[in-house]
Amino acid sequence: EDMRFVLKLGGMALIAALILSSFGMAIPSHAQEDNYQVHRNLVYASLSKRNVLDLYIPLDHEGPFPLVVWVHGGGWESGSKNNPPEFQGVLAGYALASLSYRLTDEASFPAQIHDVKAAIRWLRANAAAYNIDPEHIGVWGGSAGGHLVSMLGTTGGIPEMEDLSMGNPDQSSQVQAVVDWYGPSEISTLDEPTEGCRSFNMDRPGSVVYKLLGCPPGSCPDKAAAASPITYVTPDDPPFLIQQGQRDCSVPYTQSQKLAKALEAVGVSVQLTLFPKAGHGGRDFREMSNMLLIKAFFDEHLIEQP
Repeated sequence: EDMRFVLKLGGMALIAALILSSFGMAIPSHAQEDNYQVHRNLVYASLSKRNVLDLYIPLDHEGPFPLVVWVHGGGWESGSKNNPPEFQGVLAGYALASLSYRLTDEASFPAQIHDVKAAIRWLRANAAAYNIDPEHIGVWGGSAGGHLVSMLGTTGGIPEMEDLSMGNPDQSSQVQAVVDWYGPSEISTLDEPTEGCRSFNMDRPGSVVYKLLGCPPGSCPDKAAAASPITYVTPDDPPFLIQQGQRDCSVPYTQSQKLAKALEAVGVSVQLTLFPKAGHGGRDFREMSNMLLIKAFFDEHLIEQP
């Protein structure tokens, strides 16, 4: 469904769409849940009522299962695990999870990355109980979720990006594959103009970026950098698949180009797909040919090859 936020600029209301695509990963539809053992509202930490996840374990395959975790979008201010996308079983044989995290009405950054890392640690700690392969965890997110999965990919081993007091401090939060759909990668340049799009003011108190950081990004560049996946790129980052539309008026597609270039420069495996006619989400992302591309990416990096 579409999630819209209003940015006021110069007395005008600029409507910018953060589209939370109702597609993306292989969370089963209700009709498909017969093929899964579904565990809802599993508590992965106790700081917030939003520290919960749903877990889907295949019944028609033999584990332990590689795991793909969906992280929702919504400008860091809305959304939840409860409306995961459907993928019509393309990721058959994978365990699947969808998680919620603290939104900006409750806490500013780095609470969001602390939460998703706590969820990964919890999933590893409980892998045996749910027949999950803890060595093969991939993440997938769109928009704000794309930002958070990119942070998961690039901030391994960064103490400030982890709150071990949230539980399972002996477990790693590192992931083995990242699919980033149109997520911001460099907060300081998120307001760069895109042809055909109207600009917006990130420093305005009501902007989603201001609320994420708890300050105007122009006045707190250090915090903007700390919240940017591109800041942390190193050669040991996991493989990335980055996809974005070139008509995206919410997140400039140059954000994806910059992250891909930075990853490539240090030797990280990265694939970049730009859809010339797509905006912030859309049909191109959910075409079966693209779904199969994403499946092939996860298969390559999460399934043990014979």
